[in-house]
Amino acid sequence: MFSLKKILWLLFFFLNVAPVSADPNFWKYEWPKTDFSKSSVEFIEILSGGPPKDGIPAIDHPQFIEMNKLSGLNEREGVITVEWAGEVRVYPLRILMWHEIVNDTIGGVPVSVTYCPLCNSAIVFERKLLDGRVLDFGTTGKLRNSDLVMYDRQTETWWQQFTGQAIVGELLGTALSIIPSRLESWAAFKERHQSALVLIPSDPKARQYGRNPYVGYAKSARPFLYGGEMPKGIAPMAPVLVVGNKAWAIEYVKAQKTIQADGLTITWKSGQASALEGKTVFQGSDLGNVTVQKNGHDVAYHLSFAFAYHAFYPNGEIIK
Repeated sequence: MFSLKKILWLLFFFLNVAPVSADPNFWKYEWPKTDFSKSSVEFIEILSGGPPKDGIPAIDHPQFIEMNKLSGLNEREGVITVEWAGEVRVYPLRILMWHEIVNDTIGGVPVSVTYCPLCNSAIVFERKLLDGRVLDFGTTGKLRNSDLVMYDRQTETWWQQFTGQAIVGELLGTALSIIPSRLESWAAFKERHQSALVLIPSDPKARQYGRNPYVGYAKSARPFLYGGEMPKGIAPMAPVLVVGNKAWAIEYVKAQKTIQADGLTITWKSGQASALEGKTVFQGSDLGNVTVQKNGHDVAYHLSFAFAYHAFYPNGEIIK
């Protein structure tokens, strides 16, 4: 019997030796509302990740519990934390691993909390556009550069999670605003806050929450469903800190502990497990807790793999 890891690599091998068909005429059966005449990318770059549209179900009606009533989270496991408009909320990776998108409202602001396991990128977007329209997002089942391609349910435009850019459809060229968040350990968050709402599953038995379905992925030699150029001078799966279009290797940040650059203060502290290594989200090696601030205020960042940063910023430098 094949393990999930072996199945992933078999799929990767097949899709990299066999011709890949990227035909919008075929996609229209599943996506009748998407305007495929508008695109900023080559369709050949977009691959099926396996699941169909909404096969990985976004959470549209999130349920929360006060943190002092919560049990079951390991001190080392990663959580996405958001402090916005006077509210503080926590989104455990053990849940985002299986759903990838949470459509929520924080302090009256509509947001989408997103996580792409194949890139390890956790990014929070504002769902309200400049023209006042509020979108909610789901998963297309498609990948580009191994990164989650989202869609909005209002226009069925396709969006790149790594950049927040609309890449196919009516809203082509529109960019979502990014809200600062942290990817940190549960213990690190509790050091800063005694009160917050924590996301819980609506049905705890619906998924194997806490288990890592991508065992060994973060330590693999190369990414899944990615045929692009690899970064030079750094392993493709090496973790990097991405701030805007700049990046620092986490090993470099870890060695420096504190970095002053471009008006930013970047710090590293031990304690967060890499969620994509062991059988559970808290058994991996120490990824650490990173903060990025400017004038004492959090700046939006995400931790990703080097190959993904290079794919989306091919001219960018990873400081290492």
